[in-house]
Amino acid sequence: MAASMYIVVEGEDPGFDIFVNGRSLARHEDALERLALRLGVRPLIEFFSADENSMSLLIEEGAGNQELLRRLPPPQWYSPADGLKTVHALLRTLETDPQQLGTEGEQVLSELLEYAHVLEKTMDRKMRWHLAVSWR
Repeated sequence: MAASMYIVVEGEDPGFDIFVNGRSLARHEDALERLALRLGVRPLIEFFSADENSMSLLIEEGAGNQELLRRLPPPQWYSPADGLKTVHALLRTLETDPQQLGTEGEQVLSELLEYAHVLEKTMDRKMRWHLAVSWR
């Protein structure tokens, strides 16, 4: 089962495309967390939150327990500026040496660039965001 880390923007329709594949980011989440901590920025996974819709999808996909829905806290929303701080720090480091994440370093770099693009649009529209995870 492949995981994907994707951006959710608050509201029904943000008015722009927020799709980022996020599979390489999910595969390298541990390495990205260590890198973020080394750079002194918040790891991407700390921007994770789940709402009832995304948890329902996970349960349908067999990745959770129906009981979780009853105990789910409200979704957390974050400032795009905070996310951009992390994404830009990771980009600066990986642009000089994407292979530090192995053969998929270029793909991780590409997905981070897409994250930056989505977060910049989110910030321009004064919206909030969080990360979600899908397993397929």
